[in-house]
Amino acid sequence: MRQFLVLIAFILLKGTLRAQDHVKVSLEDVLARVQESNASIKVSEQEAKMAKYDYQFSSSIFSPQISVSHTGITTTNPLMAFGSKLNQEILTQADFNPALLNDPDQIENFATKISVEQPLINLDGFYQRKAAKTTMEAKDLQAMRTRDYLDFEAQKAFGQLQLAHRAVQVLEKAYEAAHANLNTAQNSFNQGLLQKADLLEVQVRVTEVENQLNSAKSNVSNASDYLAFLMNEQGNVVYEPNEELMPNDLGETTEATLENRADVRAMDLVSEAYRANMRAENMTFLPRLNAFASYEMYDDQVFRADAKGYIIGASLSWDVFKGAQRFAKVGKSKTNYEKAKQEYEQYVAKSSMELQRTRRMVEDAQNRLQTSKLAMDQSEESLRIRTNRFKEGLERTNDLLMAEAMYAEKQLAYYQTIFEYNQAQSLLTFLTKE
Repeated sequence: MRQFLVLIAFILLKGTLRAQDHVKVSLEDVLARVQESNASIKVSEQEAKMAKYDYQFSSSIFSPQISVSHTGITTTNPLMAFGSKLNQEILTQADFNPALLNDPDQIENFATKISVEQPLINLDGFYQRKAAKTTMEAKDLQAMRTRDYLDFEAQKAFGQLQLAHRAVQVLEKAYEAAHANLNTAQNSFNQGLLQKADLLEVQVRVTEVENQLNSAKSNVSNASDYLAFLMNEQGNVVYEPNEELMPNDLGETTEATLENRADVRAMDLVSEAYRANMRAENMTFLPRLNAFASYEMYDDQVFRADAKGYIIGASLSWDVFKGAQRFAKVGKSKTNYEKAKQEYEQYVAKSSMELQRTRRMVEDAQNRLQTSKLAMDQSEESLRIRTNRFKEGLERTNDLLMAEAMYAEKQLAYYQTIFEYNQAQSLLTFLTKE
């Protein structure tokens, strides 16, 4: 029964492994697919479009509003009946008879009306439009910065994938070496040259490396899942990088002015938008001037126009006092502007701090590269010597296991340092990109 269960588990595990597609991928492909399909980029672009439509909506302060209507009524209401006849230009002397005025016959009236309203002076609208334009520009810059950030995030995810695959390679070699040492220890034990405790110690080492190898393979799957998420792709895929994990040489990074960076400029434009809104609220205290015109056609039959007339005029309106709400809006808009200014200054200060910290990160990682490389080479040579001595029975088991573990540890540390150096370089490029 136990063997049957083991066989079932093996079949299921084999099916799972086959279900995972192994796909080769390059950094260039990843960057292109992220820029094309990433959901965050699409969301930022939709937000930019929404801001663009808000700006188009604000053009109503310049553009006329034109409406056309056709209305039909039938009435015996004295006032409406008299007015309808007057509009239709069919009023006669007999219609002034008091009996007909007080109790008119039923009359039909059909009116076609074309109305035009043209804003002339709406100062609050001018500043609202300026705020909408500034917000639109800020959203465009934010969308641009989102693309830059996803570039950086994709490079980071690709580096994690490279590191995970490199860790698997290191641990697979360590596992092979541990197995070879186990075979040697088993032979020595069979010949009575090794104690049982030493043999068990080697077996424990093999199990430890096997567990580390399984964890490294899980990290490969995790890195592949995140990469697929960034590229907005579905499916159980394990990605394999075409490029090996090597230190990137991005050259000298130029000194950048933070104020010219897209996200910082966006924050500044947001502050300007709040300032324009504040001025718009202040302008609501001033009167508004609008022109209007209408052309009207009347008849007692549908879509006829025997009588015509027009109206042209202008309206100067002034809301002198509207309780405390206007003062509250002005105060709130001013507070929002002051808050936006403080957030901008804080953002610039934080960005400057992050930039200086990243420069130090690059220098520190670069200094660790050479050290970790020398440490890896030294541990490799030490393992080679101890392995040869162990085969000749001149080295203790514990010393060999320590040397083997140290070599694997130094390899992983070296590749981790390469990853950290590359990420620091990428982050520095991202933080200095205008």
